[in-house]
Amino acid sequence: MDWDKLKTFHAAAQAGSLTRAAEMLGMSQSAVSRQIAALEEDLGASLFHRHARGLIRTEPGNLLFEAAHEIAAKAAIAEARVQDARDEPCGELKVTAPTALGAIWLAPRLAEFHDAFPQIRIRLMLNDFELDLAGLEAEVGIRPWPSTQNDLVQRKLLSVHQHLYASHDYAERKGIPETAADLDEHPIIHYGPPQLAPIPGLDWAAKVGREAGQPPRPAVIEVNTIYGVMKAVEAGMGIGALPDYVARENKKLRRILPELDGPDFEVFFVYPSELRGSRRIVAFRDFLIEQARRWES
Repeated sequence: MDWDKLKTFHAAAQAGSLTRAAEMLGMSQSAVSRQIAALEEDLGASLFHRHARGLIRTEPGNLLFEAAHEIAAKAAIAEARVQDARDEPCGELKVTAPTALGAIWLAPRLAEFHDAFPQIRIRLMLNDFELDLAGLEAEVGIRPWPSTQNDLVQRKLLSVHQHLYASHDYAERKGIPETAADLDEHPIIHYGPPQLAPIPGLDWAAKVGREAGQPPRPAVIEVNTIYGVMKAVEAGMGIGALPDYVARENKKLRRILPELDGPDFEVFFVYPSELRGSRRIVAFRDFLIEQARRWES
């Protein structure tokens, strides 16, 4: 069986769409579609049901995916171990992080890492859904939530505080609240729907300052990514609760009610236990631990 076709099928089966598979593989969507069609022709079986909402595996597709997933994981681990057998840390390191954390806190620090380790090529994948580290979709995850898988190693990077922010333009036009109860007079932006938030309490701005039994303040807009909440606040739509790693260095925002603290959460450095001792991962981990220490000090 052609490995290139199988790898393309595996990516499409994981992603659930041709578009996302093409992004993962660095291919065009038409090339992904052609390879899957060719594999189906080789096997004489349909591997997916095609729907407007994406790809759904058929029974033969499920059987093939189980085998392909195991092969892909073993191949990725073998490739990683070959790279780590060299004298100096080198090769590609696949890193995944949520959009806001990755774009705003992590990405600007990678230039310094490149200067220290020019032979390591970072492939940064920003996703607000969790990639499968155990299956080697990525080798390192930077996550604002703890891992629940036993076959992953995790190390705490950051303790993150949350505060209320508004744009300078909003504050000039609408004024700022003097107490938490005054938030009732302002449009509130928060993460939503809250029950789908990866971190508990991201909607705390809708509840703070309200008496027990009162319903949450209605949001002028709910956004399902922290990055989206930040952009809405930045645009002057209202006041929003944001992690400090998103807002602290943003000159377009100002902190509101500075004495008011939201719920804290922690950010973790996570990687598969099979890659414990990897020179690339150890170099990256130690670098980020030092970056986190500087940021928190």
